[in-house]
Amino acid sequence: MPLPRRWYQRVREAELTAREPVFRRVAVIGLGLIGGSLASAMRKYRLAGTVVGFDRKAEDAALGVELGVIDEAAESVEQAVQGSDLIVLAVPVRATRAVLEQVQPFLAEDALLTDVGSTKSSFVADVEAVFGTLPATVIPGHPIAGSEKSGIRAANPELFAHHKVILTPADSAIPSGVSRLTALWEGTGATVLTMSVAYHDEVLAATSHLPHLIAFSLVDTLAGEDENMDIFRYAAGGFRDFTRIAASDPVMWHDIFLSNRDAVLRVIDHFTQDLDQLRSAIAAGDGATLLRVFSRAKAAREHFSKMLSGQAYVTNNSDKQVTFLMQPGGSVRGDIRVPGDKSMSHRSIMLGALAEGITEVKGFLEGEDSLATLQAFRDMGVTIEGPEDGFVRIHGVGMNGLQAPRGPLYLGNSGTAMRLFAGLLAAQPFDSELSGDTSLSKRPMGRVADPLRAMGAVIDTAEGGRPPLKIRGGQHLTGIHYDMPVASAQVKSCLLLAGLYAEGVTSVTEPAPTRDHTERMLQGFGYHVHRDGATASVTGGGKLTGGAIDVPADISSAAFFLVAASIAPDSDLTLRHVGMNPTRVGVINILRQMGADIEVLEERVIGGEPVADLRVRSASLKGIDIPEDQVPLAIDEFPVLFIAAACAEGRTVLRGAEELRVKESDRIQVMADGLAALGVETTVTPDGIIIDGGQTIGGGTVESHEDHRISMSFAVASLRANGPIRINDCANVATSFPGFVELAKQTGIQISTEGVQ
Repeated sequence: MPLPRRWYQRVREAELTAREPVFRRVAVIGLGLIGGSLASAMRKYRLAGTVVGFDRKAEDAALGVELGVIDEAAESVEQAVQGSDLIVLAVPVRATRAVLEQVQPFLAEDALLTDVGSTKSSFVADVEAVFGTLPATVIPGHPIAGSEKSGIRAANPELFAHHKVILTPADSAIPSGVSRLTALWEGTGATVLTMSVAYHDEVLAATSHLPHLIAFSLVDTLAGEDENMDIFRYAAGGFRDFTRIAASDPVMWHDIFLSNRDAVLRVIDHFTQDLDQLRSAIAAGDGATLLRVFSRAKAAREHFSKMLSGQAYVTNNSDKQVTFLMQPGGSVRGDIRVPGDKSMSHRSIMLGALAEGITEVKGFLEGEDSLATLQAFRDMGVTIEGPEDGFVRIHGVGMNGLQAPRGPLYLGNSGTAMRLFAGLLAAQPFDSELSGDTSLSKRPMGRVADPLRAMGAVIDTAEGGRPPLKIRGGQHLTGIHYDMPVASAQVKSCLLLAGLYAEGVTSVTEPAPTRDHTERMLQGFGYHVHRDGATASVTGGGKLTGGAIDVPADISSAAFFLVAASIAPDSDLTLRHVGMNPTRVGVINILRQMGADIEVLEERVIGGEPVADLRVRSASLKGIDIPEDQVPLAIDEFPVLFIAAACAEGRTVLRGAEELRVKESDRIQVMADGLAALGVETTVTPDGIIIDGGQTIGGGTVESHEDHRISMSFAVASLRANGPIRINDCANVATSFPGFVELAKQTGIQISTEGVQ
């Protein structure tokens, strides 16, 4: 049973009040809602030895002492500033320069100066005007918190708890000052983020200033209507919620809009243009445009933290701290269906968007990677309904119907999406940029960029061929023949998708078979793919026709449970509707060679893809030399196969797996390091690994390096461990396998989490 929120609050208060103060003496200039709340929080949580307040209204400062908001009321700015090691300006934005002129003569050389204003460019300009430069001790700040209430009586020490605070330090800012100010805000319960001054003002213009402007304008407009009493009398909750912010302090917002004028004007112009388009659509009865805009907006709102290309000031997975806590032992039993195949989910959205007509998809994987692909196409003008319980309806725009996105297309953690998008976008008439999270931004993209350039694409990458990818539009592509140096379904698919737009034939020869979902799905959409042994080719200039797609359960996700039920004693598990594409069943072939008891039931073909139910029971596994022809067929499943090898009797040898070194992590080395942390010795080779099975798997701490497959593989290892296992940085599991923890618990794996997913 979850503990009540007030229990956590008491624990937090006890922890914070036990700390040493972050600052000796803090002067808060301006005791309105924000200044008063910060002062109150500093006193409550002992973040400052003494909190001194000054306000131009002397009675407010005196009231601050009476209410316990501040320790001392200063009679002047000079009295407040002298002797303080932190000065916080909490005055109206347009009063900042005048107050800085009063502060500057009395500011100690090593004292920090910060503010709480909603615009940062104007604050920096004011500091430079008064000081002649931007001192290293000046660190602009902005708490994203507030209330329609104002004044010292509204001061609330919990105002910043569970909210964001943005700091915009210059490159020259003193690091220790940034650290101390971060500690102060975190002590109030806030999450601290940093960004540049210019970016802050652009983001806040869009996410805070524009909504306030609209609320003020809407209330003012409706108040002038003849039926204004009835309008407000019968207003629904949504109207009241949205217009609540129109009750905010008019003087403060007057200052904000004038101080952040340029950024606000840009976003107003953009909003006005879009609003005009909606008006035109309504006037013309254009339901398709309305549906496209509304569905795109609904999805962006629902998946706000991952889908807005700028990401506003929210956190992403790399900021989350999720740890798997595994208890040793257990059996795996039950009857389950793992989520839909991620590779097919990506491709169903891509090809459905480019098709003519409507495509309906069942079994769509609602993980963050797949949702990022879906949102990217919405950002390029494609109407997509859903997902709802795995069902998606895509209103295709045809091969040449994509529209230029407004900003970078954010693809989360998905290397598949980025590489396939590179091929699709290389011949579009508009410029585009592909970005991703911290993990994806470290992955090499040269192996798709280079052959695309040979076709005529113009692509810029960051240092080392890494994201973001900046693709120049309007390029004429010519088909090429490409012999892949390393087997990769992503590279093959990228080039075939580019070939749809290229002049002539584009052909790709792979050194070993890889998954062929792209080829199969293209043919399902009516686009001919010629196959000749290891070579697949397409001729540019064709079209795709929408239809129905049934996405089977992902064999890569099923693999964790196939190994779990094989290594855990007394296990008997059935996995339903698993995709059995011949280019994906390497994990089954390898496990069976190791002696696994896997029974294939109810084989059938759905939508051109073979599907079956799998029953797996405990077995005594033995080490093998993994056949190299199976390596490309199981490339994503090797992390968990390493766990199977560690539990087998005898030696397992993997060769020809260089591809594993350029996944979300260097999966060979990271798995070897994790096994070593649990007491299992391995030998890493340039293209593989040697694992002597039968060693004792102990307890310990494993670093996943933010790689979801590493995290889940060591969760499976706990079934044969003799002690608890702690797996760090597991937030990205949600990108490929939503609901993994719950499903693992359902089957008997003893897993819990620490942190918030």
